[in-house]
Amino acid sequence: MDYSLKGQKLVNMRILVTGGAGVIGSNLVKMIPGEITVIDNLSSSTIDPIKELIDSEKIKFIKGDILDFELLRKITKGIDLIIHLAANADVRYYPEKNTYDDFKVNTIGTYNIMESMRLNDVKNIIFSSSSSVYGYADKIPTPENYGPLIPESLYAGSKLGAEGIITSFAKIFNFRAYIFRFANIVAPNYRTIGRNVIPDLILKLLKDPRKLEILGNGLQNKSYLYVDDCIDGMIYLSNKSLKDVDIFNLGNEDSITVNEIAKIIIEEMNLKNVKLYYTGGERGWIGDVPKTILDINKALSFGWKPKLNSKEAVRKSAKEIIKNLKQNYS
Repeated sequence: MDYSLKGQKLVNMRILVTGGAGVIGSNLVKMIPGEITVIDNLSSSTIDPIKELIDSEKIKFIKGDILDFELLRKITKGIDLIIHLAANADVRYYPEKNTYDDFKVNTIGTYNIMESMRLNDVKNIIFSSSSSVYGYADKIPTPENYGPLIPESLYAGSKLGAEGIITSFAKIFNFRAYIFRFANIVAPNYRTIGRNVIPDLILKLLKDPRKLEILGNGLQNKSYLYVDDCIDGMIYLSNKSLKDVDIFNLGNEDSITVNEIAKIIIEEMNLKNVKLYYTGGERGWIGDVPKTILDINKALSFGWKPKLNSKEAVRKSAKEIIKNLKQNYS
């Protein structure tokens, strides 16, 4: 696809991707053109997904942290566009978790990026936010103008804080900023920590194909978006938006339950008579929102539409992860 941003082709742009070795980032740098620099501290990923691109010098890789302000200030010089994907990947809360991590990485890290943009006159940013900022929404599907936003998790609160930092900087210093609130993004790869439901269930079944533990009651109902559709939506809508600061939901119009996902995975692994066990309760974990379906009419009105629905996205991701993992378990 011939990607552009406000009339300038990405192939002619210098682009910094934070978190570029992660699930979305590693797929994004394979899809988009441009002079790409990736910064990632590899805390929840490995270099493997992008190693070939680094070795062939198609991208430049910097192992570093967005909390390192001086490093960010240095590497943002001369950049035309920042695609900010870096975040604390361990989204769940559990008693032993440090409550500072989400705020530190997601909010302070985002401030560091915006201040580096200000100092180096970088004019464009695309940011990966989350549907979790809506909390327990009274309106489902949930549109971008829903409010008040009352996040249920530390992760969601830190993402909402990051949105505020980005929009305020953009308004004061005349940046273009495009914020995307994602549904659950699924892909052929997954994080080493904070993995989502698909690799979680697959890894459990590889360990014991006779039984499967499902967090919560299995009735959690959410929409899922395949990573390629997510990337295409971010770039396409940033270019098509009529505003310099804009927010879009990115997801699917349909949804699927965890029980349905488990059934798909069991089918794809060719397993029979798997006993399902549930930890109980409507939430999968503390801070989880059991029903999340985004209203994507705004994105659709600009001509974007996902190629795969939720069920198709889940099945495609499951097939790819199973194939990759079975090679390690054979």
